[in-house]
Amino acid sequence: MGKDCPLAGWQARFTDQRGLSVDYLDQAERWFDPVAAQLAAHCSGASRPLVVGINGAQGSGKTTLSDYFCQWLEHEAGLRALSLSIDDVYLTRTARQHLASEVHPLLLTRGVPGTHDIPLLLRTLEALGAAAGTLPVPVPRFDKARDDRLPCTHWPRVQPPLDVILLEGWCLGASPQPEAALTEPCNTLEREEDSAGRWRRYANACLAGDYARLHQRVAIWLMLRAPSFDEVLRWRSEQEHKLAAGLGHAAGTRVMDAPALARFVQHYERLTRHCLATLPPSMGLVWELDRDRVIRSWHGPEVPA
Repeated sequence: MGKDCPLAGWQARFTDQRGLSVDYLDQAERWFDPVAAQLAAHCSGASRPLVVGINGAQGSGKTTLSDYFCQWLEHEAGLRALSLSIDDVYLTRTARQHLASEVHPLLLTRGVPGTHDIPLLLRTLEALGAAAGTLPVPVPRFDKARDDRLPCTHWPRVQPPLDVILLEGWCLGASPQPEAALTEPCNTLEREEDSAGRWRRYANACLAGDYARLHQRVAIWLMLRAPSFDEVLRWRSEQEHKLAAGLGHAAGTRVMDAPALARFVQHYERLTRHCLATLPPSMGLVWELDRDRVIRSWHGPEVPA
């Protein structure tokens, strides 16, 4: 999209609402629009929604990408699309407190496999695939500020049928690691707080269970691939600084300092590194990001000709 080309109404709203520059749309026109058109073509004559899985490390832009696809499919192809995040089916705080007591204290912190309510997500996907004329489907929502799931009375209702469901998450598509890979801790958190490996083995076992069943529901896989885990930590730090700037004097109780952030990101390190190393061959399309989150190339069998 050239700098002098006027924006469509939905594009202007999309960038304004998210504080994005026109540069995002230039990138989207090159890398995302051809894929969106391909997704639309996959929907032709389908009786069930096309489920598209999007993997990306923290801060990679997967939520914005999922939202962009929804807008493009609606406004450019006349399709009904919904963006879902695996973050919205985190277990309630009470459920995670139970896991922390019965399995391992680190399971109180949301994030790793085992801290999501995957059966709830599977039921939601099934309900969203219903035919026209059925009742609206309540779609789960999680309040990260309260660290708890919103009451179901506050969930949005979505009316089937849908054409496309875009499901995004940092660990989506991940396969279990071999037992040998779990023996040695990968960082200070695992070494000091999971020395016996119980936490990481529990998360790994969950990947082989409900998460594998979820992954079977995905028809097309997409990945925004970070250049390294070190860049993921930097991106997450940038997010925290932006949050602090937005909150001003209220930031003290809601923003992590550098040591707290470093510890928090270590919860995600093992599986993030595993995804970066192992997922690309199984993805339909992979966008390779540089350290500034700019796409430099793409590859995979779903790359448009």
